[in-house]
Amino acid sequence: MNAPVGSVTLPYRERVFHAIDDVPIYLRDYGDPSSKRVPVLFLGGLTRNAKDAHLSAMHLSKERRVLAMDYRGRGRSGYDPDWRNYHPRVYVADVTQMLAMLDVHRVVIVGTSLGGICAMGMGAAAPTSLAGVVLNDIGPKIDDAGRVRIASYVGVDLRLPTVDAAADHLSRQFAHAYPDWDRELWLAMAEATFTSDPVARNLRLDYDLRIGDALKAQAGEPPTDLWPLYRSLRDIPVLAVRGDLSDILDSQTFDQMAEAKPDLIRLTVPRTGHVPLPHREPFATVLDEFLRRF
Repeated sequence: MNAPVGSVTLPYRERVFHAIDDVPIYLRDYGDPSSKRVPVLFLGGLTRNAKDAHLSAMHLSKERRVLAMDYRGRGRSGYDPDWRNYHPRVYVADVTQMLAMLDVHRVVIVGTSLGGICAMGMGAAAPTSLAGVVLNDIGPKIDDAGRVRIASYVGVDLRLPTVDAAADHLSRQFAHAYPDWDRELWLAMAEATFTSDPVARNLRLDYDLRIGDALKAQAGEPPTDLWPLYRSLRDIPVLAVRGDLSDILDSQTFDQMAEAKPDLIRLTVPRTGHVPLPHREPFATVLDEFLRRF
């Protein structure tokens, strides 16, 4: 059954499970669990949550089950008392546990940014669970320019009075990535990025600010070589998507990914930075085509 909230019926089921360390993990579960099509799992970016996947999930769930998870410390999942657990290896363990809890044996992961790193981690840790992977503006080498840009704002306690003000802020902050966006798109991003703080009577970012501490600590560690994780996908169908304005996935790395995996399907989204949105064209059509095989 769909989950009721007051007099509103949501087009998805809301589920919560407890990770092995008891942190509650929230997910949205769309579509028919008994569908014979392979389920799709959306994994978002560093500070993002399940709301980002809603429009794609509504479309895809017409013929298959679609899952969208809030990592620990994001959205409606619990905040971890130890910020050191905000790490890809922990997220991969949470995803593995979630699939076991739902008795889902194989999925196609649509991994955006951090979500793509987690998908590559799944390729190494649990390859039989992957029917296919979509790597959205992420690869085995992360451009330093994008890394520095993201580190400059993650963990900053940004407060804004209204959704309109939040949309204004985001349109200034990310104008380089989405030069053609209209007001409706910026408002939608604001709704997915912020949540209400009833005590402070304003809007706050919808994630645990201590993710910024984890990001700084990880930046001080020796860089992880992601190429072995990418190569773990060698026998798995992969669609790789890049925004042509991306400062995270450069064109050279994108080409090297194709050299390392000759059957890689690639899409470059014009006039878009980090990250392309799966429900917008041309990504939406190419994603539909990719998923037809599963």
